[in-house]
Amino acid sequence: MSIRLLLADDQALVRGALAALLGLEHDLEVVAEVGRGDEVVAAVLEHRPDVVLLDVEMPGKNGIDVAAELALVAPESRVLIVTTFGRPGYLRRAIDAGASGFVVKDTPAKQLADAVRRVHLGLRVVDPTLATETLTDGISPLTAREQEVLRAAAQGGTAGSIAATVHLSEGTVRNHLSSAIGKTGTSTRAEAVRVAEDRGWL
Repeated sequence: MSIRLLLADDQALVRGALAALLGLEHDLEVVAEVGRGDEVVAAVLEHRPDVVLLDVEMPGKNGIDVAAELALVAPESRVLIVTTFGRPGYLRRAIDAGASGFVVKDTPAKQLADAVRRVHLGLRVVDPTLATETLTDGISPLTAREQEVLRAAAQGGTAGSIAATVHLSEGTVRNHLSSAIGKTGTSTRAEAVRVAEDRGWL
C-alpha cells in the first residue's frame, strides 16, 4: 500500500517539483495538491491522505494554524511541515500545534521521502540544526497579548488604531509595545516586530 500524500504550498513551481520528486518513490503517492492554507482541511477530508506536507506561509491560513485544525478534525492524517522559513519559533509552534515533523525545503529528495515515511510510522522528524537552535532561542518571551499587539503593529498605524484593532485601551497597548520592545532587545516597535517575525514568534 502506498503512503497517500497531500501537498500544500502556495508556490506552484515548488509544489509541482515536490510532487514530481516524491512521486518517483515506489511507496509514495501524491493524491492532492492545494495552493492556499484555507483549502487544506476540505482537501484532507475529501482525499484522506496519510501525510500532509504543509508550507508555513500561505495565503488564507498559515501552515501552523492548519496543523492545529487538522489535529482536531483529521488526526489520522499526520502533518510534516516543509518550509523555506527555518525559524526556531516556527518549529516550536508547529510541534505544539500537533505537527509530527518539520524540515526545510532544501532537504535532499531522498531525505524528504524518508521523513515522510518516518512521520507515517508515527515518529517525529525534526531538522537537526533547527532542533539545536530551538533549544537556545525558540521559546518566545512574549505573552499572548504582546504577540497580538505586535501583529497589529506590523500593519502600521497609531497606538490608537492598534488599540481599536485588539480591543484594548491605548495606554495598555503602549505598555504591551514597551514590554515587547524590551523583551526583543530593540528600541522601536518596528524593530520589535522584525525581530519577533525573524524568530518565528508571531
